[in-house]
Amino acid sequence: MFNKHGTWPMKSSLLTRNVIILSMVSFFTDVASEMLYPVMPIYLSSIGFSVLLIGILEGVAEATAGLSKGYFGKLSDNQGKRLPFVQLGYALSAISKPLLVAYVFPLWVFFARTLERLGKGLRTGARDALLSDEATAATKGRVFGFHRAMDTLGAVVGPLLALLYLAFRPEDYKMLFLLAFLPGILAIGFTFLIREKKKERPGFISKTKFFDFFRYLKESPSNYRKLLVPLLIFTVFNSSDVFLLLKLKESGLGDTLVIGMYVFFNLVYALFAYPMGSFADKWGMKRIFVFGLLVFGGVYLGMAFAEQIWVFAVLFLFYGLFSAATEGVAKAWITNISHAKDTATAIGTYTAFQSIGTLMASSLAGLIWYSLGPEYMFIISGIAALLIGLYLYFSKL
Repeated sequence: MFNKHGTWPMKSSLLTRNVIILSMVSFFTDVASEMLYPVMPIYLSSIGFSVLLIGILEGVAEATAGLSKGYFGKLSDNQGKRLPFVQLGYALSAISKPLLVAYVFPLWVFFARTLERLGKGLRTGARDALLSDEATAATKGRVFGFHRAMDTLGAVVGPLLALLYLAFRPEDYKMLFLLAFLPGILAIGFTFLIREKKKERPGFISKTKFFDFFRYLKESPSNYRKLLVPLLIFTVFNSSDVFLLLKLKESGLGDTLVIGMYVFFNLVYALFAYPMGSFADKWGMKRIFVFGLLVFGGVYLGMAFAEQIWVFAVLFLFYGLFSAATEGVAKAWITNISHAKDTATAIGTYTAFQSIGTLMASSLAGLIWYSLGPEYMFIISGIAALLIGLYLYFSKL
């Protein structure tokens, strides 16, 4: 499968054994997660969860994932280890799928859902640090882009598998949750093929406390802090994709078309993640990331006034380009301006605050949508993205 140098044959040497394997792990994990994405709210409603309770559940789960990313990223750097965090993190996410349907008691559902997000928090910083270790400053855009491409391809395959299954077994949600465990098992299996490079153990370090990653903001390079501020401001205006799907629904599109548009977006994202990473390596992380923000601004301004299906299709195509130009590129950019020994902490701190910002963004978007109307929510977010893009373009980062 790999040649004697540990690289994928017939490919660029930047796609090392670990890059390929980590990408396959993310692919199968996302297949499992996205199989359940379209049916999660329906299943929760069927077992008696109100909209309010679903909101509280998702809020607790996302807060758990967000804060734990920072802690476990810092812990990974302090221990000088990556692989145990990756293996346990993906294992928890896989096991949580069947646990969600084992019992219908609210506390049990909260436990299982939170366990899944804790797994994400466990693995994120360590996994991205492993990817960073496999790249140079000149190839990180492509390495993170390839990983994002494979991860997002899972978001294409997963919903399609769910739709296919439900076409033959309507409303059989419990079995779907059990079937989602299968790609999760494959993901766990692939983690045992990862080879972590030996590193010198860090010297004496005091016990890692849960909020220690906050201190990294003071210790980090100045460019890291300068970049973090606009990234997190943008996060506050980048609400959940659910609002885009809700706009489609309110415009008269049926459930199949709504899910189909979501799959189309992820397909575009998957196809362009690697090319965008390549462009970032060639032309600079900042230029490609700013391009993504400008595209986001255009898409959201367009969504404020769109009504026809072909317009939505064009906007979702460009929305896929935005994601391809920003998600992996942001992490590659961060690892390039951070010290190698602090990579997991740098990524963990960013993704921790990003998760909190996303919660704020969705709450703010919901408030604006409810009080002023959806067009104002999209216009405000679109203008904010354009302004942040212009600020970054003229900054000295």
